[in-house]
Amino acid sequence: MFETIRYEVKDGIAWLYLNRPDKLNAFIAQMNREIKEAIKVAAYDEQVRCIVITGEGRAFCSGQDLAEVDEHMDHGQVLRDHYGPMIKQLRQCEKPIVAAVNGVAAGAGFSLALACDFRLVSDRASFMNAFIHVGLIPDSGNLYYLTQLVGYSKAIELSVFGEKVPAADAVAMGLASQLIPLETWGEDVSAFAVRLSNLPTKAIGLIKRSLKAISDSSFEDYLELEAQGQRIAGLTNDHLEGVRAFMEKRKPVFSGQ
Repeated sequence: MFETIRYEVKDGIAWLYLNRPDKLNAFIAQMNREIKEAIKVAAYDEQVRCIVITGEGRAFCSGQDLAEVDEHMDHGQVLRDHYGPMIKQLRQCEKPIVAAVNGVAAGAGFSLALACDFRLVSDRASFMNAFIHVGLIPDSGNLYYLTQLVGYSKAIELSVFGEKVPAADAVAMGLASQLIPLETWGEDVSAFAVRLSNLPTKAIGLIKRSLKAISDSSFEDYLELEAQGQRIAGLTNDHLEGVRAFMEKRKPVFSGQ
């Protein structure tokens, strides 16, 4: 059914594994579509009481696969066509969604984790708003969620400097719910998911609906604003330099243009 992800349901829990471990589970358009479809399937499956998203291999998700990026790309349209629909599907789902962040969550991978209700982190996990390093702005709802979690001051610091946030620091600043040692990772993530799956699922959905009602009136407008901003950033020389430097494994030299 899926090629870039692995999806299975066990004991009322839907497990969604990002499955491009050789690419650190980087996003391609097909993965965006398959995540969207898997969340939709889980949302309508009456047997599913909880959803867990995690990564195969040593990463959660390293963000956009830059091999799919070219200098003629309209980055705003990419968000409208691929990332926006995926993030909207997560937001529309009224079942609890857990991001089990087993390794690095960078760029849009960080955004994916932010769009979940809970973030569990292994002691080798980290978050990074890496967009600035290729001359782009955080997207896929990133700043919308990040500001709600950590406030303006910390959100702009994480976004402008793009520095890595280790797992323990993520818990301390409220980005993550729980730090789990690697040696008990599978057992503890499962226990957390089981705990959620045993709670009143419809009540959780209503709690989520009520919380989202506080800010939903501007969410669609925010995603469009984000897409417009990313299109502008995607046309800059600094973005092209950032991508070239990444592909050439060197430090970028930004010109401000």
